[in-house]
Amino acid sequence: MASQALPVAVSRASSPALHLGGKQLSSFLAPLLLLALWQFACSLGVFPPQVLVPPSGVARALADMAASGELQRHIGDSLDRLAVGFIIGAALGMAFGAAMALSRMFEVLFSPLFHTLWQVPVIAFIPMMVMFLGIDEPFKLAVVAIAAFFPMALATSDGIRGVPRNFFEVARVYRLHMLDLIRRILLPATVPAVLTGVRISLTRAWIVLVAAELLAADSGIGQMMEMGRQLFQIDVVLAGVVVSGLIGFLLDRGARWVESRASRWRTA
Repeated sequence: MASQALPVAVSRASSPALHLGGKQLSSFLAPLLLLALWQFACSLGVFPPQVLVPPSGVARALADMAASGELQRHIGDSLDRLAVGFIIGAALGMAFGAAMALSRMFEVLFSPLFHTLWQVPVIAFIPMMVMFLGIDEPFKLAVVAIAAFFPMALATSDGIRGVPRNFFEVARVYRLHMLDLIRRILLPATVPAVLTGVRISLTRAWIVLVAAELLAADSGIGQMMEMGRQLFQIDVVLAGVVVSGLIGFLLDRGARWVESRASRWRTA
């Protein structure tokens, strides 16, 4: 009986690992299938090389730019802008959202304007910002900050409004000051909502930054793609698409990982 129970126990213990491995393999199936179809269409000549370059050509372009250091320079410039602009926009968004949730007067004054501007695409602000800021670094930082501001403000405001009212009653009984209220009650209670806002803001800011670099920049992933378009280097354009998509994917997965770790910490 013991010898029969041992294989069953081993199979049950190994089934989660097998399931996880199969899930990870299946997540690569769609990208590999897309690459295979892409390469097959190019080999058949469905599209001319001036329109669609095969994946092998894109890989060669990435390798050449990496060897020359051009790819690293563009990625570094874009990520620097993303980091600075996101920190500014996220910090302002958290402060604005907290004020809108905690102050009735502040909400009455600014909530209608906030929700109106929230519906406007960030790209629509670019012509006006170019007029005031030019096309130098402050313009790109402002675009990223605006893209990060609105989701963070909304997530923070909704997170604070979701805090149970008895938490505030306990704070009132113990006569907690505002800083203690924020540090001991609001921050722990709003961690999930704020981290969700961080994830949405980060990916949104990255998309808007690449679009802004396409329009006006002297470096960055978007500018690399625009220069490739002007020089009819479709492999460079598609290389920029691949790199921007991969960076956006990694940013989202990284934010999801932090969010899951924080949620696990709250439930522990």
